[in-house]
Amino acid sequence: MYLSHKAVHALFKPAKRHDGVYDGKTIDKPATYSQTIDDDYKDLKWPEWVKQQRHSWHGVDYMYHGKNGTFDENLQKYCETLLGVDESIGSVMEWLRANGLDESTMVIYMGDNGFSWGEHGLIDKRHFYEESVKVPMLIRCPEIFEGGKNIERMVQNVDVAPTIFECAGVKKPDYMPGKSMIQLLEGNEEGWRERVYYEYFWEYDFPMTPTVFGVRTDQYKYMRYQGIWDQNELYDIINDPDEQYNLMGQPEYADVAKQLASDLYDWLEETHGMNIPLKRTVKNPYGDYRHPNQY
Repeated sequence: MYLSHKAVHALFKPAKRHDGVYDGKTIDKPATYSQTIDDDYKDLKWPEWVKQQRHSWHGVDYMYHGKNGTFDENLQKYCETLLGVDESIGSVMEWLRANGLDESTMVIYMGDNGFSWGEHGLIDKRHFYEESVKVPMLIRCPEIFEGGKNIERMVQNVDVAPTIFECAGVKKPDYMPGKSMIQLLEGNEEGWRERVYYEYFWEYDFPMTPTVFGVRTDQYKYMRYQGIWDQNELYDIINDPDEQYNLMGQPEYADVAKQLASDLYDWLEETHGMNIPLKRTVKNPYGDYRHPNQY
């Protein structure tokens, strides 16, 4: 069974029974939330588009163009909306227990993307910073593996289908990317991937974020931007997990950046990522050029 919730997609609207549960509650802002553009950003060497986006639809200073209120109000509504998802997942798990299926059923709980809440002055996804690219994932199946473990290796959403295939005793098609996660769940890390790649193509509907290509290892992350004259990024995510200090341009990291750039372009060529897609737009009744699905 595949069960998908759209409940916490912006704009956030909780169920009536949950509306107001977190009134007045706030969080500590992340370390990269409050730096000012004129001072601290210069030392951090972040791209110009990141600095400017904090005033846009996906930035903390004008998020969703003010349609859902302030940063704290949006976060409150987000958490209240998520309570409905919690209840739904709880009902599924209770049904499995009531019918004696909870020990032998693999349950994979995950999101379709990560989400920034103020990191680098941004919200939403569409960037390669850790909060956006990391996707929540929990897996439970007591019959196959012991629970309560935190697996640190890099898995991807393309690994979900091969995992289900292995559980069902079905051979994964050769054309399908990804690897079954069963070996990791059983404690075997042999031959697992050492890096993941990222691509995001500029969208007409969200022009604030450029085309982004990236590669991430267990220690470094490299981000390269296409179509704009701006600063690329390199981070040591072990020693700088908040990705505050861009290492691009520092001589001691030149070889690291060169190798990751080479790996990235090899992957793009192999996966036909060098062919950048263009989105068709048409003139509409509003007199401007929007995507056909916008009206």
